[in-house]
Amino acid sequence: MTKIAILGANGRLGRVVAKAFIDAGFDVRAVTRTGKVPAELKGAAAVAGDALDRQSLIRAMQGVDIVFNGLNPIYTDWGKCLPMAENVMAACHANNALHLFPGTVYNYGSPMPQVISEETPFHPTTEKGRIRCAMEELFRREADAGRVRTILLRAGDFFGGTGSGGWFDLIVAAKMSKGTYTAPGPADLVHEWAYLPDFAAAFVGLARNLDKLGFYEAINFPGHAVTDLDIKAAAEKALGRNLKLSFMPWWVLRAGSPFVAMWREIVSMSYLRFEAHRLVSARLEEVIGEIPHTPLDRAVAEAMRDIGIAVAPSRQAA
Repeated sequence: MTKIAILGANGRLGRVVAKAFIDAGFDVRAVTRTGKVPAELKGAAAVAGDALDRQSLIRAMQGVDIVFNGLNPIYTDWGKCLPMAENVMAACHANNALHLFPGTVYNYGSPMPQVISEETPFHPTTEKGRIRCAMEELFRREADAGRVRTILLRAGDFFGGTGSGGWFDLIVAAKMSKGTYTAPGPADLVHEWAYLPDFAAAFVGLARNLDKLGFYEAINFPGHAVTDLDIKAAAEKALGRNLKLSFMPWWVLRAGSPFVAMWREIVSMSYLRFEAHRLVSARLEEVIGEIPHTPLDRAVAEAMRDIGIAVAPSRQAA
């Protein structure tokens, strides 16, 4: 049985990916700083490992075949990203493990290309974009040197799964229970979203088709390229009532950003909410076959349920 270590298994993405690999029959090791994992990951072996402690990480990953790197510090701690990536590379090399990594669209900068393929060049215009590019350059160097094989799957903003910290739960759905949908940008702007259960299923598909992949691959995950009006309509269908449309008060964050570190970090990435973009890929379907894609109405209803918004059972299954 293939053994996979999930780094960041307590995080929103790590939990969903770990559950997908458990359900797919993999031998899953959930790696967290504390060695404790959520109850929903029953079936995974819990192991303690600190991504900022190289030897700790090497021990935590001992004997695994694959590592899913779900490490993602909060915005104000992104200075840790590259040191963590270097430690993950060292641990993968020490254990001869393949590296799976979730990429972002930060690499492309502003203005955003409206259609992003695997061939679209990077043009980072923010510190976070430059950090992401540096991480991917590290992964490619390690692959080119024959030390660590990396398969990267690039996605847009996450929704779905339990936990918090994303645009969907913090902004879009924050006031739905009170009858309001909050758009983070122009309501008719196409934005790339990734429904996490679909994204996780695509990683499982990649892990099952490694023989079709090179030593380094960066592949796009075409999720839901939709507008806020589309998501609002899906949410209204799930709730069975109309929602008032409101907009995120960016002027408040901009005014406060010199004084609030997190607001400053969010404002630095605000262009993503004002520039249309979508991901496309011919490569992913070539490797895994049909790309996992939950219909938007169902995905939105299930994402609402995951964060505690009451959705009628009949609406969830719609």
